[in-house]
Amino acid sequence: MKKSFEEALKHRRSYYAISDKSPVSDMEIEKIIDLAVTHVPSAFNSQSTRVVLLLGENHKKLWNIVKETLRKIVPPEVFNGTKEKIDNSFACGYGTVLFFEDQTVVKGLQEAFPAYQDKFPGWSLQTSAMHQFAIWTMLEEVGFGASLQHYNPLIDEEVRHAWHLPESWELIAEMPFGVPVAEPGNKEFGDLASRVKVFK
Repeated sequence: MKKSFEEALKHRRSYYAISDKSPVSDMEIEKIIDLAVTHVPSAFNSQSTRVVLLLGENHKKLWNIVKETLRKIVPPEVFNGTKEKIDNSFACGYGTVLFFEDQTVVKGLQEAFPAYQDKFPGWSLQTSAMHQFAIWTMLEEVGFGASLQHYNPLIDEEVRHAWHLPESWELIAEMPFGVPVAEPGNKEFGDLASRVKVFK
């Protein structure tokens, strides 16, 4: 049974113990992506977010790219720990969502609205963040656990090359997901009185 939005919001967490199982069809996952990309808002209706869904061997290929990239820069004595984290928390999942921002769109808006040109890169990141949140919450709603990773810009060039993506697509984040096999740790919440102000 699907969770309500409120329940999904409360239960959305970073899951690092996930399996390569799925509670829904691949088509249902694609519908989640399509829904977010179609309806999540963006500044000036820029629609600058680009999303790539990797399943099956493509999902594994991404995490092999991450491992081989890090192997070149992480000291050998600590690489095994890095490899274990990738294999047991990300690569072991069912799929990965890649989030990009199309810099052609961002630069076009900067040229069209010069008074706001310094704001568009930040607004672009806000747009990406909303897509990340929406997709993460909808994956949670159907029974997945996910986390948000940032191996960019280390893997950007290899990722664009592997899936023949435009140079203008800037990688923002990677979201591995799968069926949770363990609960996440307890989450601490800051004092709301210091974070929310209400004036009536």
